[in-house]
Amino acid sequence: MTSRGGLVLDSAQGWLTTAAAFVAMAAVFGVAYSFGAFFAPMAAEFGAGSGTTSLVFSITACCWFLLGSVSGRAVDRLGPRPVLLAGAVALAGGLLVTSTAERLWVAYLGYGLGVGVAVACGYVPMVATVGAWFDRRRALAVGAAVAGIGVGTLAGAPLAAHLIAVYGWRRAFVLLGLGGATLLVAAACVARRPPVMPGAPPRALREVVRTREFRLMYLATFLASTALFVPFVFLPASAAAGGVDPVAAAGLIGVVGATSVAGRLAIGALGDRIGRVRTFRACFALIGASFLVWLAATSLPWLVAFAVLLGVGYGGWIALQPTVMADWFGVRGLGAVVGLVYTSSGVGALVGPPLAGLLVDATGGYRWAIAAAGLCGWGAFLALLPLRARGTW
Repeated sequence: MTSRGGLVLDSAQGWLTTAAAFVAMAAVFGVAYSFGAFFAPMAAEFGAGSGTTSLVFSITACCWFLLGSVSGRAVDRLGPRPVLLAGAVALAGGLLVTSTAERLWVAYLGYGLGVGVAVACGYVPMVATVGAWFDRRRALAVGAAVAGIGVGTLAGAPLAAHLIAVYGWRRAFVLLGLGGATLLVAAACVARRPPVMPGAPPRALREVVRTREFRLMYLATFLASTALFVPFVFLPASAAAGGVDPVAAAGLIGVVGATSVAGRLAIGALGDRIGRVRTFRACFALIGASFLVWLAATSLPWLVAFAVLLGVGYGGWIALQPTVMADWFGVRGLGAVVGLVYTSSGVGALVGPPLAGLLVDATGGYRWAIAAAGLCGWGAFLALLPLRARGTW
């Protein structure tokens, strides 16, 4: 436990809020990253191609990242509880609407906006809240909180595949919506806003966006997100096309989630020891390298290796990015800064899967889509090369 300016940080309430953040992120990302299991049955029922069906997920991811700047500001002003409750309403309502869709555009609105708003409420606000609760152990706490994303990813896709097999995709959406909303309400009951720290006011956003660090971070996040969301949409379908059992194919997303938990915890702690920028940059190199493995994959073990590499790199990226920004720009107003950076992820998510889907439809296979995503991953690594350590590193 440490203190600053007479205010206690790293307290028991901070760890309870970290646990609430873990649950909230597991709930919203468990639903969002289960879309790969819904992809094939929805495309078949609506008679839609890969590009148009993947747009459901792209709209979702675009919404949660673009709205992160709004929810980040909201948590700075209101605290986490009302933001999480709004996310619970959006999640349940959006999936209930999607379960009744007779046209694909209804899913664009119901799933895209409902789940998108829910993730925006459960992700950026909670990362910023946890980061502001901690000082000395900030990387560890944020890593523990965002490990909920990995657990949700691990459980969400296989659970969705099972529910679809037993109840059909429409009822599966209803069950996931109600269950996820219940977890968000529980998290809202536990989470508390951090103490207000004395000192200088937060940096103005117009000043932040002019910095070299912000611009490089924004570009790298855009390119990495363009790559990242391609496997979340197409990995199960591509594996099934290669002869992998559909449930096992959906389970590959779970492998990404499981290994991302290790990445979030281990790499977050490693960054405190050997330098956060250096470790952060290495995570992007690992993401780029993982797509080379996917491109060469000829069997399930190769696909598992790809999922492991992607999960570790992705987990480390997500764990370290908020702490890097906190050290650069301060913890006051952190929600707004994190949310603004993540708007680039929204654009990347909107661009990546549909373009990959068009490549799949045009070529009749997945190799060109995988190669294009891999180039974006390496581009993100190159964008971070000019960055240098700052502050306490």
